[in-house]
Amino acid sequence: MSTKELIRPELITMKSYTPIEPIDILEQRAEGKVIKLDGNENPYGCSLKVYQALANYSYYHIYPDPEQRRLRQALEEYTGLNREYIVCGSGSDEIIDLILRLFLRPGDKVINCSPTFGMYPFSTEVCGGKVVDVPRAEDFAADIAGIKKALNGKTKVIFIASPNNPTGNTITEREILELVDTGKVVVVDEAYFEFSNITMAGLVPTHPNLIVLRTFSKWAGLAGLRIGYGIFPTEIASYLMKIKQPYNVNVAAQAAVLASLTDVDYLRDNVAKIVAERERLFGKLKELVWLKPYPSSANFILCSLHCHSERSEESPAKEIWHQLQKRGIFVRYFDSPRLRNYLRISVGKPEDTDALVGALKEVKSKGV
Repeated sequence: MSTKELIRPELITMKSYTPIEPIDILEQRAEGKVIKLDGNENPYGCSLKVYQALANYSYYHIYPDPEQRRLRQALEEYTGLNREYIVCGSGSDEIIDLILRLFLRPGDKVINCSPTFGMYPFSTEVCGGKVVDVPRAEDFAADIAGIKKALNGKTKVIFIASPNNPTGNTITEREILELVDTGKVVVVDEAYFEFSNITMAGLVPTHPNLIVLRTFSKWAGLAGLRIGYGIFPTEIASYLMKIKQPYNVNVAAQAAVLASLTDVDYLRDNVAKIVAERERLFGKLKELVWLKPYPSSANFILCSLHCHSERSEESPAKEIWHQLQKRGIFVRYFDSPRLRNYLRISVGKPEDTDALVGALKEVKSKGV
C-alpha cells in the first residue's frame, strides 16, 4: 500500500490556498527595491515599542502562558468586553480553523459568500466540511436571501467578512441579526475593523451563535508575528480554549501585542494616514477612465479593468499585473472566474501611490 492511499482522498484533489510572496523573494524577482501592495500589510510597520519589548524580553526559553492571561486582560481593556469572551490564536487563520474543528463533522456545510477571503473554503475542506457558495451581488453585497435559502440541517457555519476582502464593503447590523436569527453559527470577520470602525462585537454577549474575529496583522503592523483573536459567546470560548494547542500564541507575539496596546494612539494615527491615502488613491484611480475602483472601508481598493490587451491573450488585469511586476510594483491578482479582470491594490504611502499611478499610465500607454 502506498502512502497516498492512506491520505484522505478529498485532500488530494482540493485546491490549495494561494499565498502572497515575502518581500525578500519579491526583491530577488524584481532585482531591486519593490513596492509591495499585494498583502494588505501596514506600510508604516509596528510600534517602536514592539521592537523594545522584543529586545528586552527575557523568557524566550520558557513556554508561553497557555491561558493567555495577560493578553486577554489587555484585550479586555481594548475591546471593552470581558476577557472570558476572548480567545487568541496564531493569526485569525488559526481561529477560523479552530471554529471549524469545533463545529464540523464530515460532510457538514459552511456558507461562503464569494468573492471573499480564501481561508474560509480552504479551512472548511481541510476540516472535512463542504463549502456552499452563495455568490455576492453585482455590487458585492452579501446575498442575505440567498444565504437563508441555501441553509439546511447540515449547515453549521456562515462566514461574513466585513469589510469584505477583496471588495472592501461592509455589512449592516440588521443583516447580521437576520442571519443570527437562523440559529446557525455566524462568524463576522472584522480583520479590517480599525479602518472602518464598524463592528458587531457588542452583540456577542447577547447572541450565543455570533462570533467576531479580529487581527493585529493590519492596523498594528504585526502580520509577520501571526496574532489574531476572536470575541465569542462564553460557552464557545471555553470549548475553544479546551481544543486549541496549549501554547498556540508564541511569546514574541504576546509581547508584541502587549506593547502595541500601550501605543494605541500612535497606531491609530497610522491608520488615519492609511485611510486618508486610501481616499487619495481612490481619486487617482478614478481618473483612469479604463479602470473602475470600488469604494472601500478597508486598507485596499478593488479595481475592475475596462480595456483590451493588445499584447497578450491574457485578461487585461493579469497582463497589467505582470507589467507592474516588471517595474517592481506588486499588487494582487486573483485567478478566479468572478475576479478575472480585477486587481486588488493595498494602500501604501503617498510615494507608493504616485509610483503606482505613474506605472499604470505608462503600461496603458504601451497598449496593455
